[in-house]
Amino acid sequence: MTQYQQLDSKAFISLSARLAAAMRSQETARCDRIFNDPFATQLVSAEAFAFLAQRKIKPEEEGRPYVVVRTRFFDNFLLAKQTPQVVILASGMDTRAFRLPWLVNTKVYELDQSEVLSYKNAVLKDVLSTCQRCAIAADLTQPWSHLPLLQGYRPNIPSIWLIEGLLMYLNLDQVDMLTTVSQLAVTGSWLGLDVINTRAIQSATDSDFRGYWRSGFDNPEALLANYGWKANVIQPGDEGAHFGRYTCKLPPRDVPNVERVFLVTAQKLPLLAAE
Repeated sequence: MTQYQQLDSKAFISLSARLAAAMRSQETARCDRIFNDPFATQLVSAEAFAFLAQRKIKPEEEGRPYVVVRTRFFDNFLLAKQTPQVVILASGMDTRAFRLPWLVNTKVYELDQSEVLSYKNAVLKDVLSTCQRCAIAADLTQPWSHLPLLQGYRPNIPSIWLIEGLLMYLNLDQVDMLTTVSQLAVTGSWLGLDVINTRAIQSATDSDFRGYWRSGFDNPEALLANYGWKANVIQPGDEGAHFGRYTCKLPPRDVPNVERVFLVTAQKLPLLAAE
């Protein structure tokens, strides 16, 4: 057991935010980068770089740099579906409020643990955001719907929600946070998230972060339909989700016994259509 298997799930999710920032930092340093995150390096801890260095799995060398491709995929999604309100749940070290070219008057709400946001706010205190940024300390395993409302979120106008790199670390009861999202999102709003399938859960070991995976879904379309959303699901490596970098092509979804990860975008349906 490594030192990382000794962390509880909440602590590891916090570390995972720094791991993602480390990967974005490495990507930004490439001459062929597919996005630019000039703030990632400032947010990375030595612990995160050490974790990446000791991993036996090298996603880039294997043609499957998932976090990098996921970042670009959701960058594109957010910019294509721009609305006045953006909500990023478990935002971690996400810097989109500082690096993406948002429309004028866009308000970006970031929700995460207070210590995570305090760290990011301190590191980036001299950086101007490219939107109206609102950082909200929240425990997403507890009732939290009132928090964005208190900060000016308007549930009667369209919004975009992003839940990136989180659901696989939650148990099934905690995944039901999607109920709160659906209650706060008006018809026509958008949602982006990523999930893994049940085979990935079954194959997970304690060798690294996969030992913290708790939930997987073979049919993300059905999962989101239960909450009133019409989903579009693709796999990294598919058209629109490889960016010339994810060269490890996954088999079609009807092929059994394959570990999978899905990139999901969804739109909130009218109430009658969702029933």
